[in-house]
Amino acid sequence: MKKWSSVVILIVATLISPLPGEGQDPGVPTSPPKADAKADQTKQEAAAKAAAEKTKQDADAALAAKVKSALGAEKGLNAHAIDITARDGAVTLFGTADTPALRDKATKIAAGVEGVKSVENRMAVVKGS
Repeated sequence: MKKWSSVVILIVATLISPLPGEGQDPGVPTSPPKADAKADQTKQEAAAKAAAEKTKQDADAALAAKVKSALGAEKGLNAHAIDITARDGAVTLFGTADTPALRDKATKIAAGVEGVKSVENRMAVVKGS
C-alpha cells in the first residue's frame, strides 16, 4: 500500500505543477532584457534599412521617368523604343534608334536631365525603328 501511495502522490504532484513558462505573469519577460533590447534594435535597423532601400528605389524610378519624359519630348526620337534604368544617378539606355545621330542625341538628352550623373547607351541602330 505504501508503494501505491508514493506513486499516487508523485502523479498528483506532477499534474499540479506548472509547465515551463506556464503560470508566469505575462508581464514578466521570459528572456533576458539585454537580449530583447538587442533583438528590438536589430529589427529597427532592418526596418530602417528596408525603408532606405525603398526610398532609393523610388528615387531611381523617378529619375528613369524624368529621362523617359525628356526623350519623349524630343522630336525625331521614338521614346517608345527606348527603355531606361537608373541606379544612384547612373542611367542606362536600351532599345533602338534610326540613326547613330539619334542614338547620340538620346545620350545627350539623358545626360542633361537633373540628377543624372552618368549615361551608358546600349541602344542599337536599326533603320526604321
